[in-house]
Amino acid sequence: MKYCVLIIDGAAGLPLTERGNQTCLELADTPNLDAMARKGTVGLVRTVPPGMEPSSACACLSILGYDPKVYYRWRASIEARSMGIAVTEGEAVFRCNLVAVRDGRMWDYSAGHISTGEAGELIRALEERLGNDRVHFYPGVSYRHLCKISGQAEILMAECTPPHDIPGRLVAEFLPRGPGSELLWELMARSEAVLQEHPVNAARRSRGETPATTIWLFWGSGPLPNMPPFQQSYGLRAALTSGVDLLRGIAQIIGMDVLEIPGVTDGMDNDYAAQGTGAMAALDKYDMVVSHIEAPDEAAHSGSIDDKIAAIQQVDREVVSLIRDWSGDDLRALILPDHPTPIKTRTHSADPVPFILWGSGFGASGANGYSETEARKTGIFIEEGYNIIQKLTGV
Repeated sequence: MKYCVLIIDGAAGLPLTERGNQTCLELADTPNLDAMARKGTVGLVRTVPPGMEPSSACACLSILGYDPKVYYRWRASIEARSMGIAVTEGEAVFRCNLVAVRDGRMWDYSAGHISTGEAGELIRALEERLGNDRVHFYPGVSYRHLCKISGQAEILMAECTPPHDIPGRLVAEFLPRGPGSELLWELMARSEAVLQEHPVNAARRSRGETPATTIWLFWGSGPLPNMPPFQQSYGLRAALTSGVDLLRGIAQIIGMDVLEIPGVTDGMDNDYAAQGTGAMAALDKYDMVVSHIEAPDEAAHSGSIDDKIAAIQQVDREVVSLIRDWSGDDLRALILPDHPTPIKTRTHSADPVPFILWGSGFGASGANGYSETEARKTGIFIEEGYNIIQKLTGV
């Protein structure tokens, strides 16, 4: 038996009044997802426990069989693991986004989806100008980076707000607060002068592109908890493909191999065909392959209905079709978003998400297609999301 898990990040959402009260999943043309839903078991699963942060870190831990109430410690340290950055006792690591603020409001949480190359130059400039024995900046992918702070344990008590939660809002109302927040404010404020004068931003402004005006620090965390290896827990050798450091970090922590597939990115320019083909080919070597696709979530954060629909349709056409047409060993598949990202709010929600369990041993549950509404109609609901991997594997 082979197993495939496809995480379509942020694909679920709320009905859109401007589109006939349909969700993006309902509006998208997804013949492969719909066909699999009609043959497989469809329902809703709660991937984010009540009261917890509806982040991809929390939700994806659930999907992969790890109870977030036990193992979730915010996500910056997970990304640090992916980037090869050690975090030890007495150190704190924060997500350090490059963002654009205009007229005191959060203009763009991603600085116009700045390229990884441009962003790397800016982060290296921040390290040169603001870094010291206690503070260091590390370049990541696109707008997502890290800042590590040592010798100030109370900083982990600071309350921070993710920038994608406050589009168009006055940033002064959402600055870090509480113990240790003064240093976070200082670094954010001092970054503005470094970024304002940098040639990368001058070039972006000259091309009419959004400049990175400041850094935004959030999701602080310390050393990671110990997590049992996936193979030890489920008896399966597994690999993962993703364009974001978070998922790659989770894979490394639980002992999954990370597939290096050229063209896999965190945005609309992702090479879906390459990711789908590479994942399915890896089943020759592995018992399970996990594919995580970020684009629908990014489109929702940007508030673009059309981009989110287009991303879902590409996933269906270029990735789901390959799962459906698999002709090798017996295959079981789990397909679902990690969390909803409604266009209306442009941020994550903790609502349950629709899932498909398809393949050998799974029978039809009465769904006519794949959507939030069809999943609700079946009456199937999994309260503890970390149990869904057991339903896939039978372990």
